[in-house]
This record gives sequence, structure tokens and C-alpha cells, in this order.
Amino acid sequence: MKLLPLALSLFAAGPALATDWTLDRDASAVTIETTAFGREVTGSFSDFNAEIRLDPADLDNARIVGLVDVTSGDTGNAQYNSQMTGNSGLDGDDHPVAEFVSETISLGDDCEDGDGDCYVANGTLTLAGNTQPTDLFFRLSIDGDRAVADGRMTVLRQDFGIGSGEWGDAATTVEIHLHIEATR
Repeated sequence: MKLLPLALSLFAAGPALATDWTLDRDASAVTIETTAFGREVTGSFSDFNAEIRLDPADLDNARIVGLVDVTSGDTGNAQYNSQMTGNSGLDGDDHPVAEFVSETISLGDDCEDGDGDCYVANGTLTLAGNTQPTDLFFRLSIDGDRAVADGRMTVLRQDFGIGSGEWGDAATTVEIHLHIEATR
């Protein structure tokens, strides 16, 4: 796993607190949905990690850092994969890690239907070496020492310099869906 050394450095800052969560990678998923050439395209990333500090009673100290190895992306179509992770896409050779870092987390009102309270994490997303402000909307439910969050963020690929004019209307908007399960 390419992200292991980087992910471990995130946790080296100090001892775990009661609001620190450990990602359950086997139960979690990072997926995408977009449209290319008039067809719905879905995909997933198999290599990801997160640092999560979140207590609904103490949102001022909440923080989410999410890391995704973009070279682990798979749409089920070798040609799409090559374009997505290659130079004109996510540029996995030069920028193998996509990173979301929250700046604030607060109660929200724009979540998809589901269980739990709605939150929004305002932060920055770095893709292909370009950083833009991005909002992550998610529903969170906590049961004892287990948390489940389902979220989404919308990415306009041209805001990150991905695909330039050669992609035309393909994958103009990409919906990133997160299903995160964690324990404390």
C-alpha cells in the first residue's frame, strides 16, 4: 500500500484522543460517478486512508484529512482508467495522492437522505497538483465506538486543470461518494 508511510505520519503527531477515529478500510469505500460520451461511468479507488477527529459536541476541534492514491482508480474500462489516472487526468505519475483537508466542520443542511445528522466539512481538495476550496457534505451516525458516515463532494474537473480541452464534455462534473466506517 503506497499510502501507508504517509498515513502513518498523520497519526505520529501525538496520542489518540477520545474523538479520534480509526478508519475501517474493509468496510469503507471511495467511489465516483460521472458521464463520458453519453454514458454513466462509475469507478472506485482501492487505496485510501483518513485521519478523523470528530466529536459532534466539539466541532471547533474537528478535523478530517482524506488521502486517496489516484493510481488505484478503476472504472472497469482500461481506456477510461488510462485517461483518468494518466497525464491529462489525475496525473498519477507526478501527483499520486489526492488530498482533502477540512478547515471547518459544522452542522449542514445539504446532505442526501440517510441516517444520522448532516454535516459539512469546508476545506481544500488537491488533485493533480491543483488545490481548490471544496465542501464535503456527509451524514454521520455514531453508535458507541463505531461511526458510519456517508458523504459526497462535487468536483468540476476543469477547476483542477484535469482533461483540458481534449476531453470535451467528458467527465465535466464528477461526484465523489464516500462510505466511511471507523472505530474509536
